[in-house]
Parts: sequence; structure tokens; C-alpha cells
Amino acid sequence: MTSLLEAEGPGGELPAVAPRLRDLRRRSGLTLEAAAQLAGLSPAHLSRLETGRRQPSLPMLLALARTYGTTVSDLLGEVPPERDPILRGDRMPPSETGGWTYWRAGGSGRAMQALRVYVPLHQVPQEQLVRVHPGEEWLYVLKGRLSLALGEATHVLEVGDAAHFDSLTPHRIAAASRGGAELLFVHTLLQSGVSGLCLGDAVTPGPRGSRGTS
Repeated sequence: MTSLLEAEGPGGELPAVAPRLRDLRRRSGLTLEAAAQLAGLSPAHLSRLETGRRQPSLPMLLALARTYGTTVSDLLGEVPPERDPILRGDRMPPSETGGWTYWRAGGSGRAMQALRVYVPLHQVPQEQLVRVHPGEEWLYVLKGRLSLALGEATHVLEVGDAAHFDSLTPHRIAAASRGGAELLFVHTLLQSGVSGLCLGDAVTPGPRGSRGTS
């Protein structure tokens, strides 16, 4: 019996898909029968896809991408555009919200996000600034003095001091000098939601892929 996926008409010419499908299945350790069952196809139909006798439709590609834990672009062998590794300072305007100022210091779409941050001296209830979320954070003080609370301990960091910690530890950041503090800040994004970042008490998207907080 033909499944709904198999009933889709063949797509355009995709000569590189057949060997790619076969390689991904073998790399996943799946038999033809097991992969076909997971993708909602018959083994015979999947075999035809892997030998190039049948072209997959978009629904089939989506189902196979889920089966092999990859993307449709990867199935098609598409190479992502090369990211420019250099970020020029004059192309990264600041984003300000609630007195906090942010400059993007890393590329967008990466597993980590890097920012240069100015932290003002705020009189904000400290419990509003506590954050807990998956991931890691690293910071380096450029100017002023910074108060970093990690769990039950509070540390005062001077210029040149750094911290690297697990974001599941309850944490908060505040300026500890009258003129505020400036720091470099790097955090992981693979599991961290934007609203969980430790900077500030609210999150507002900034320009050019930056993420600002108040």
C-alpha cells in the first residue's frame, strides 16, 4: 500500500540526494527497513530513493531529515554561506535599554554570543536580577568594578578580573562603582533562552542580532 508520503509526486532533479540518503542512513546505524518505518515510507520506496530511481518530494525530505537528525539543507548537500570572521567596530552600533548599553562583539547564528556591555549603577531590587538557565557564561571587566553574585556568594571584580561559570548557578550582575562598569560577556545559546540571561531585569531585542537587557 502506498503511503501519503509516497503518493507525493517526484521533485526536480536532485542527483546528489541518493548517495547522501544512503550515507546518512548507514551513518545512523539504521537498516533500510528501520529507516523506512521511522520516515513513514515503505522499504522498497526508500530503496528507490537511495538508488536514484525516484526523487524525494519535500514532505519526504522533511521526514528523512527528522529520521536522521539533520536538516533538509544537509540532505541536499547544500553548503552554508561562509561567515565573515571579522567584525568591524564601526558596523556594530550600540543598543541601549534601561541604561544598559550593548555592542555586538561576535557573529550572529553561532553557538555562542559575545557582547561588550556597559552596566549602569542601578538601584534595583536584587532579586529581580537573579537568573538560572542552562549554559555557560564568561565575562571580563574592562572598566569600573562589577558585583557578581553566584549562589550564596557575592564577588567584586576589578578591571582585568574574569569569571567563567555554569549558568545553572543562580547569578546576577550589577555595577559596583559610581560610574558603572564595562565588560566583555560571552554566553552559550544552544540551550539558553534569551529571557534567561543574567544581564538586567528585562530583555529587549537589539539591532543587528544583538540582545539587550535593561
